[in-house]
Amino acid sequence: MNQLRIVSLIPSATEIVAALGLTDAIVGRSHECDYPAEIQNLPVCTQPKFNPKGTSSEIHNRVTKLLQNALSVYKVEIDTLEKLQPTHIITQAQCEVCACSLTEVEQAVSTLVNSQPEIISLQPNLLAEIWTDIGRVAAALGVDAQSTIALLQSRIDVIILKTETLTVKPTVACIEWIEPLMAAGNWIPELVAMAGGDSLFGIIGEHSPWLQWESLVEANPDVIIFMPCGFDLNRTCTEAMPIAQYTEWQDLQAVKTGKVYITDGNSYFNRPGPRLVDSLEILAEIIHPEIFDFGYLGKGWQPFVPVPAATH
Repeated sequence: MNQLRIVSLIPSATEIVAALGLTDAIVGRSHECDYPAEIQNLPVCTQPKFNPKGTSSEIHNRVTKLLQNALSVYKVEIDTLEKLQPTHIITQAQCEVCACSLTEVEQAVSTLVNSQPEIISLQPNLLAEIWTDIGRVAAALGVDAQSTIALLQSRIDVIILKTETLTVKPTVACIEWIEPLMAAGNWIPELVAMAGGDSLFGIIGEHSPWLQWESLVEANPDVIIFMPCGFDLNRTCTEAMPIAQYTEWQDLQAVKTGKVYITDGNSYFNRPGPRLVDSLEILAEIIHPEIFDFGYLGKGWQPFVPVPAATH
């Protein structure tokens, strides 16, 4: 078999390859791949066609405008791919806003002269489908995934064993985007249930739904968790501040009891790869702190403490 030369065009795939013990075979990455740390100096093979800085509202408007004009959100750096001569390219067909689409990658690969890489496309919506993807990637790369998946599943089983008999399961609202509001779908409601919570709004295995503020107020969840796509703890805290100024904010049950939290959605919840198990452990800590403490407080999540609005 030829020496592996892997280009990963989505962070979750990079983490899957690393979990399979093939970090050294990665020769190129997407502009968003940042974990594990040793891949950060690798050539970047994608770029966004919009400015990723600014508020969640500004980013939403930029992306929406691109999609309305039938333009893709990201571009593939074909010259870089040509130089890297990959044997495999891993991409996704799950979300056109998250990373380069399968169609874009196929078009880019069709122009390559010096290589004919195998394209592996991932499209998971459930935890079981992520395990399947890990197996597919492993098979394509010629390694075994059984021990990797077994280790991840064993960590999940530890949590489920403690939560499946709980009689009290708080209602939980997971927020995936802030302006406009979006609830978290796909695998997040599944993780919330495993962590001993009752997920509101999002449906297991279905794309994240838009959420009206009035619906959040009416549901009045016991716990609110912000996990915006692509944002770390600091940026999530900044973005969530305006919501705390809404008239009904102080009346929410979660606010009254101090059970509003921000998380590092970019590192954990938004990536359908091995660190979704870390995400489950974070949710378990948040929802049932009387049972779980995995040590993520301060790095994976923290309580949301809004700054009072300035008075004039």
